Amino acid sequence: MTVKVDSPPVRTSRRASPWGRGAAAAAAGALPALAFPAPSLWWLAYGALVPWMLLARSAPTGRRAALDGWLGGAGFMVAVHHWLVPSLHVFIVLLALLLGALWAPWGWLVRRLLGGNPGGRSVVAATVLVPCAWLLAELVRSWESLGGPWGLLGASQWQVAPALRLASVGGVWLVSFVLVAVNTALTALVAVPRWRGRAGAALVVCAVATAAVWLWAPVPSRTGTAVRVAVVQPGVVVGAQQRFDQGERLTRGLAGREVDLVVWGESSVGFDLSARPDLAARLAALSSLVGADVLVNVDARRADGRGISKTSLLIGPDGPLGEGYDKMRLVPFGEYVPARGLLGWATSVGRAAGEDRVRGDHQVVMDAGAVRLGPLVCFESAFPDMSRHLADDGAQLLVAQSSTSSFQNSWAPAQHASLAALRAAETGRPVVHATLTGISAGYDAAGRPTGPWLGTSRSATRVYEVPLAAGRTLYDRLGDWVPRLAVLLLAGAAVHAFRRSARSPR
Repeated sequence: MTVKVDSPPVRTSRRASPWGRGAAAAAAGALPALAFPAPSLWWLAYGALVPWMLLARSAPTGRRAALDGWLGGAGFMVAVHHWLVPSLHVFIVLLALLLGALWAPWGWLVRRLLGGNPGGRSVVAATVLVPCAWLLAELVRSWESLGGPWGLLGASQWQVAPALRLASVGGVWLVSFVLVAVNTALTALVAVPRWRGRAGAALVVCAVATAAVWLWAPVPSRTGTAVRVAVVQPGVVVGAQQRFDQGERLTRGLAGREVDLVVWGESSVGFDLSARPDLAARLAALSSLVGADVLVNVDARRADGRGISKTSLLIGPDGPLGEGYDKMRLVPFGEYVPARGLLGWATSVGRAAGEDRVRGDHQVVMDAGAVRLGPLVCFESAFPDMSRHLADDGAQLLVAQSSTSSFQNSWAPAQHASLAALRAAETGRPVVHATLTGISAGYDAAGRPTGPWLGTSRSATRVYEVPLAAGRTLYDRLGDWVPRLAVLLLAGAAVHAFRRSARSPR
């Protein structure tokens, strides 16, 4: 691949307003958010980046292209996370501007490779390097303290079977890479007619590669065993005791339905069970009644004085079974405030956590009858590595316990429920997503739904029959090889460009 260094700038109108251009960049960056739930215009993701890339390509200078990338990234972050506005208020704009800066190098690279008058080889290089730069931005912002991997572009394809197969090979990262590659080739196709040959060839390569993965990538093999998992969704209930009582009433209705596991959502128990033996006894009685273990999540101050934690506990007829799991990755501002001494003022502006939750230090696999389950708590289902580690540790079923009651009438519940499909495809393990107020869902080991979603307006139970699967996906074996390769390719291209510029007479 050859990266052209001395391409001349594109002429633009001198009367173009910098403020108007900035607003256009932010709006263009926000467009891909429509590919995510709830709109779920998944097909839009294959061309949604083109307006943004055309704008960056036309920038008069590299600095302006970087600014277009920055503002577009900020627009994307606000659009995908707009449901956080009631909690963070104006602080979400500051966070979006901080994270949007990660797309500044991407905008600069779009202009460098697609701007001016690049040759055909630069178009080919762009189809590889521009997606690599996008992945680098996604990788950095996936750090928990920067908000985590919520809204990765590839996650918009959660209901597209070929995309889920790509995820089984390279995780959500590979899906993002292919999407950006397609958008890059389309941009080259639209921008200059004489680029169309190589740009069209790049699109064909993307289609053929996806088809090859679809035909070649191994699929999870079913073991012949299916697990009947019942989710208990109490709905919007005010008060910890009232929520527990409603969960108990709904669970009693599962008696005689031959379920293998009952799952309550995140924060379903608002009391430390060691300090409330009466509640522990009621849960044990429920387990005996329905003939299955009950997985609950305790969100309460510990009786030993260690603070507030969110702990998943498996309850059997005789009480708690084995080791509980303490949530490891906490929601920034929702469950803790990063650098509280510096950013503690956020608690007075929005609904930021007044007290940091206690963080767990290791993942746990639990034995529930004949199935080994790996619990995830809410935000953690967005992290591909956590699901993969549970599968590696022997989990046959992944269970995500969640609560999106603070964002009941927004896109958040649907976005969250869709993530479980990606985690299932990546690990080759079925996933059940159980929430307090919806949306609850179940997926098989290929990421396909095993039943309809249980929506936010429902206070009910639903039984998902999920077939267990054996074997390991390539992503499970190889891990995050796609972002690592992207970093190596970018580093190699940078070294090549530096050596070439050093040999230039200029």
